[in-house]
Amino acid sequence: MTTDGKTPERSEDGPSNFVRELIAADIEGGKHGGRVQTRFPPEPNGYLHIGHAKAICVDFGMAQEFGGQCNLRFDDTNPVAEDTEFVEAIQRDIAWLGFEWAGEPRFASDYFERMYECAQHLIREGLAYVDSQSLEAIREGRGNFYKPGVESPHRERSVEENLDLFARMRAGEFEEGAHVLRAKIDMQHANLNMRDPLLYRILKQHHHRTGDAWCIYPMYDYAHPLGDAIEDITHSLCSLEFQDHRPLYDWVVANCPVDTHPEQTEFGRLNLGYTIVSKRKLRQLVEEKHVDGWDDPRMPTLSALRRRGVPPESIVRFCERIGVSKRDGVVDVTLFEHAIRDRLNEVAPRYMGVLRPLKLVIENYPEDGEDVFHAPLHPEDESYGRRDIPFCRELYIDREDFREEAPRKWFRLAPGKEVRLRYACLVTCTEVIKDEAGEVVELRCTWDPASKGGKAPDGRKVKGTLHWVSARHAKPAQVRLYDRLFRVENPLDVEEGKTFLDHVNPDSLAVLADARVEPALVEVEAGRTVQLERTGYFCVDRDTTEGQLVLNRTITLRDSWAKLEKKLKGGAPMVKGQKKGKNKKKKNKGEQAGGAPDKA
Repeated sequence: MTTDGKTPERSEDGPSNFVRELIAADIEGGKHGGRVQTRFPPEPNGYLHIGHAKAICVDFGMAQEFGGQCNLRFDDTNPVAEDTEFVEAIQRDIAWLGFEWAGEPRFASDYFERMYECAQHLIREGLAYVDSQSLEAIREGRGNFYKPGVESPHRERSVEENLDLFARMRAGEFEEGAHVLRAKIDMQHANLNMRDPLLYRILKQHHHRTGDAWCIYPMYDYAHPLGDAIEDITHSLCSLEFQDHRPLYDWVVANCPVDTHPEQTEFGRLNLGYTIVSKRKLRQLVEEKHVDGWDDPRMPTLSALRRRGVPPESIVRFCERIGVSKRDGVVDVTLFEHAIRDRLNEVAPRYMGVLRPLKLVIENYPEDGEDVFHAPLHPEDESYGRRDIPFCRELYIDREDFREEAPRKWFRLAPGKEVRLRYACLVTCTEVIKDEAGEVVELRCTWDPASKGGKAPDGRKVKGTLHWVSARHAKPAQVRLYDRLFRVENPLDVEEGKTFLDHVNPDSLAVLADARVEPALVEVEAGRTVQLERTGYFCVDRDTTEGQLVLNRTITLRDSWAKLEKKLKGGAPMVKGQKKGKNKKKKNKGEQAGGAPDKA
């Protein structure tokens, strides 16, 4: 579902989704009574990232498509790392993507008493016991793929002794690490997760919801299936790393006194090139201050993408287009970037702004003269309206649009060369003014008064078109040029002695303090993304004040990284599986002939 309440369209030969096929078959066969109830169960120990977006689209999307419901349940079983801040951020992110959960948000902590009673039931049935070994001894005793497990010396404790110890654990009589509750399954099992896994541990930590009411907490692999069963979930959809945990999931719901037996299905997670989707590593980036917080626009969190100006619809469309499979893989980041550009090209209003101003003086234009030119806010949608662009004798153009010694096929400004100022007129450079250091500081030009509106009166061809702003009327802006946070496609591929932090891109942020934009742009509200014509897409940041406009670059108009890779590799990079000759890109509205090249 998108933010306009619609499910993205699919063609018959569209991306595959085996989960959709599985649920359709379940409904046709009358499984679960033809009912579909899913859940999205994040742990509130960090912010959601782009990888979670796929899980959100699968969990909520499948429920909506088949007339079911999707719960939002926070699996808050580890008070050490959890916080209300994360709970609130997760809810904002899901709502921003356009999804609604059934009823009020739920929490695993809502069921702590029920889970405790289920653990008592397992003890009475001889299926759980209190182990008093150290965690190191328990870990060693489990063995590995080549070494069989060793039974705990406490495995045969009586039911009465186990119930007594477990109750005393809850009462807070023991220190952390003194005892744990383990399932009694099979220490020789081929699946390590089934070798008497831990169900409860002692943690004398304050919980963000239950306070100090509990000092024992259920392990995730125990709490998660019970939460699903208690909520009558029919389809427990999760990523592939939980595949080896499925036997334990099934064991818990089969042996605990619950009425519903959910079915777990795993799908390939979303891994994106040049991106890390490990919450632990993202936390490290934040805590070690490699970035400016969870919503730093360079981060892959949904909060960061929102602040950067990425439309939620582009994320939902992207997740739908890549499909749902039973295998993990890495998705080319340019596919995601294309989805962003595609959506912004549809919805972003257009303005002009100069990132690196260079003064241009029109000598044959009156010093006190002014004109106003009119331009559409969107070239393909008249409903956006128009804006007025003031014009005077002194203008600013982008410094990158001028070369004193122009190369061959240079269609922008150079001495003696005529160009079009977008929407305004034709000008010719007649003189170049430099400072004592030889730096170009001003251009002197003449204009053709008969070319108002930007059309040559005699039909002569002028190939170059430049964006500009009036020096008298332009508004100052700070522009933050964000780029990919990592320099390599797989940041986790590191040499011995190095970490993923060695791949952090030192040029992932450049701040331009002296940009100028047309005056109409200051009326745009914070959080709105616009296109600066011929330059890129930019979002008005929340740091904007009445006297200081702050713009975050969402994305360039073109894929400048593809150009760089082509130069380095000696050939044009292609999307994996794509044949040569099929990589042509549709030009976004706002890209003009002679446009300035984007900087990586």
